[in-house]
Amino acid sequence: MIHQMLTCILCLLTSASASAVEPPVQIGSKAFTESVILADIATQAAQHAGVAAEHRRQLGGTRILWSALLRGEIDIYPEYTGTIAREILSDSSLSDYEQISQALARQGIRMTRSLGFNNTYAVGMRESVAQELGISTISDLRQHHALHFGFSNEFMDREDGWPGLRARYALAQKDVRGMDHDLAYRALESGVIGATDLYCTDAEISYYRLRILRDDLSYFPDYQAVYLYRDDLSQRSPPMVKALEQLEGRISQDQMIALNAKVKLQHIPEPQVAAAFLADAMGTSSAVRQDAVWRNVLQRTREHLFLVSVSLLAAIVVAVPLGIAASKVPRFGQIILGLVATIYTIPSLALLVFMLPLLGIGARPAIVALFLYSLLPIVRNTHQGLRGIPQPIAESAEALGLPGWARLLWVELPMASGTILAGIKTAAVINIGTATLGALIGAGGYGQPILTGIRLDSISLILQGAVPAALMALAAQWLFEFSERLLVPRGLRVAT
Repeated sequence: MIHQMLTCILCLLTSASASAVEPPVQIGSKAFTESVILADIATQAAQHAGVAAEHRRQLGGTRILWSALLRGEIDIYPEYTGTIAREILSDSSLSDYEQISQALARQGIRMTRSLGFNNTYAVGMRESVAQELGISTISDLRQHHALHFGFSNEFMDREDGWPGLRARYALAQKDVRGMDHDLAYRALESGVIGATDLYCTDAEISYYRLRILRDDLSYFPDYQAVYLYRDDLSQRSPPMVKALEQLEGRISQDQMIALNAKVKLQHIPEPQVAAAFLADAMGTSSAVRQDAVWRNVLQRTREHLFLVSVSLLAAIVVAVPLGIAASKVPRFGQIILGLVATIYTIPSLALLVFMLPLLGIGARPAIVALFLYSLLPIVRNTHQGLRGIPQPIAESAEALGLPGWARLLWVELPMASGTILAGIKTAAVINIGTATLGALIGAGGYGQPILTGIRLDSISLILQGAVPAALMALAAQWLFEFSERLLVPRGLRVAT
């Protein structure tokens, strides 16, 4: 009997240990408010079901989330059937739930039933402008070639976006620009643009008194809101899948508009809005902890410092030897300088996206991108510092009979140290600013509150990221200037 009791206890302890190390379910969201709300609802529903779940907020657009789901970096994210058929699967013939589900299953992905609302794309204008020009349908836009369009950046290139819309309606507008979806509303209100793409559950439609133009040629398909999740989640966490299924059909279009309005217009945080919805719809209750501002800033500071310090240290280790090699072997040096200069000309956002297929989302692609951006100023300054050593000094060191490594270590590098340190300082300051873009792929840092502030039109949130980033850049500059005074003789310091 004692042996059996001990065996039972051991099994319980082993089971508890296994559950303790079981990684939490990762729930992702796109970089717009409704997606964040739906992901918060799923996260809290999971927690009420006893499932450990984490919400990785506003990771970017459709392709980033879909790729992360396929790679297993996230387990769940909210999506729309029209986007799945047209953009993800690139098959406009997929028109019903069963067809889409079967196509997804072939890639190891499952889909819930509709959450209860259709958030289709639409084209909208200010009511006053539409009335003045006599525009009520998308076809009416053909008669107004001079009208400026401003569409969300993703809509500009989607299979179900502007290219297809332009072809279906034979629209000839030339002034069509891409912009952030939330900024497009303000551009529409100020008259900078005449029309933009809308999500039909956007709270701003009524707030800005916009007219939704009738899709008279039926271009846009249904966009029923669903959750996509990995097939293996059914085995790993059946309660998680059950929690998702319990949300099917629970959210009407009017409810979703109201939830968006609470976040966008009343500035209630998404977790609180999600908790209130679950309390009304499911009868659950939970206290949502609202961290103090200083805690959020401290967390973002740690994340930002990690991104900058790791990428900068790696760049120093690689770039200084490259700069030395470039100065010692001129032909090789031109290749090195040309290569790092070419990398530096790639737009930072594009470089981040290039890293995603190789490294996935999170800190790793951001660190690699920042590392690559740091190479040019350090390599160039190391090369210039060594090449700028006066010839008499170089000849004197050689005349003393010092071997090459000794001349480099004890004469040349100390002589070039001021220039090298200036290059490292430049790279550090650039890194601090560029690292804010890492939030677009889940790397955190000061970019997180900046992106959220832009999305919610909140100056205070933008300042929570922008001000500490500026202070960190100033602190880095001061730290390197102080280090220069300690490490570099006065006569060798770079004038600033």
